[in-house]
Amino acid sequence: MSLLIRSSYVSQFHTRNSNPSSFSDQTPSKSPFFSSFNHNPLIKLVYKRNPRMQSLSFPSSMTVKSSLIDPDGGELMELVVPDSEIELKKKEAESMPKVKLTKIDMEWVHVISEGWASPLKGFMREDEYLQSLHFNSLRLKDGSLVNMSLPIVLAIDDQTKEQIGVSKNVALVSPQGDIVGSLRSVEIYKHNKEERIARTWGTTSPGLPYVEEHITPSGNWLIGGDLEVFQPVKYNDGLDHYRLSPKQLRKEFDNRKADAVFAFQLRNPVHNGHALLMNDTRKRLLEMGYKNPILLLHPLGGFTKADDVPLDVRMEQHSKVLEDGVLDPETTIVSIFPSPMHYAGPTEVQWHAKARINAGANFYIVGRDPAGMGHPTEKRDLYDPDHGKKVLSMAPGLEKLNILPFRVAAYDTVEKKMAFFDPTRAKEFLFISGTKMRTYARTGESPPDGFMCPSGWNVLVKYYESLQESDDSSKQQQTVVSA
Repeated sequence: MSLLIRSSYVSQFHTRNSNPSSFSDQTPSKSPFFSSFNHNPLIKLVYKRNPRMQSLSFPSSMTVKSSLIDPDGGELMELVVPDSEIELKKKEAESMPKVKLTKIDMEWVHVISEGWASPLKGFMREDEYLQSLHFNSLRLKDGSLVNMSLPIVLAIDDQTKEQIGVSKNVALVSPQGDIVGSLRSVEIYKHNKEERIARTWGTTSPGLPYVEEHITPSGNWLIGGDLEVFQPVKYNDGLDHYRLSPKQLRKEFDNRKADAVFAFQLRNPVHNGHALLMNDTRKRLLEMGYKNPILLLHPLGGFTKADDVPLDVRMEQHSKVLEDGVLDPETTIVSIFPSPMHYAGPTEVQWHAKARINAGANFYIVGRDPAGMGHPTEKRDLYDPDHGKKVLSMAPGLEKLNILPFRVAAYDTVEKKMAFFDPTRAKEFLFISGTKMRTYARTGESPPDGFMCPSGWNVLVKYYESLQESDDSSKQQQTVVSA
């Protein structure tokens, strides 16, 4: 896995002060930050992205907080109705036409209502949808541009469209039948599924998990409008305490006095290669002059494909990684990112990065083939493994971030541990993919010593053993019935 980090530390000061020379009474050599920053061998890569920032220097009294990176559009769109208005809003919604939500729709309600998609205020209207679909970005009223690479839309069928008629507001009904919110000043427009799929995934081949689960069975219309949610979204699955909103995360970063926050998203269990990369990232940030970099370990918590490890199992495994000291609990925050997974490669990884900006993270780590998957009908990767990092380096609306490449991590068969790949000893390294890791656990085969902390590995083994026991029990029941 090759990783890269995108930093907004310097560029954020550049955007907040259009006249770099206002700090001309200082020179980089007088700034503690620049003294170590300029000696970092990777800084040339940052300068390559932002050549003007070499002229910047900062007063020695300047303090840095994670919250200094503004959310897209300047403020978080928190769309939960105040307690004092809930009863009135609910009563109004009872008389509105109803739109029934799917489980994935509810995940998007969660995402939008907490501000992960800021400055989006609800499900996209047509002009926002077209900008997202064709430009991967939104143009704001002030002329600025924010990244928005995935359409965040709500589909309805012909019957629901007819029931809505000319109504300007609709009530949103959860899969359990509860009215959870409303959309106001709605706009209904055509849902061209083929165009949406082709532009988001670069293919219309059958077998795309999100498409088959959510888009194909959805309605032929999209409805957009301003979202109001009556209560914070809860899942009551024993994991809600991990689901911190962007506002809560920003507060926690400031409570810990973080001067850098680096986010790492994953949908697999954490192995020692991941830990090596995350710990090395912190080390490099310290070398660059940061005093207290905090890791946001941010597993994706929405829809994932059937063969991915379930969220509750992953969270238990992550907790073991911290308990065993593989990652430092004092400098790590574990939280769940509520977004559904698209497996849309370079298009989706922009969304993942953008959402973390809104949460206050000013660094983002991304691996090889981010948000990728195997081609659904051919024996090859759906996306070029290097395109994710290349797209992020050029993506419109993500200019707050800068890229630093990291070396590949693999299992060193000589040292018996995860290490950075040495091409001069290529035959002595073993690459263990997420798929291979899951196969080990599923078949009961132990991975090489030093690949993952033992207690974390035991969590996976027990999960796959339970699946096998369930499968055996099901087969026995079928045998009894047939007899």
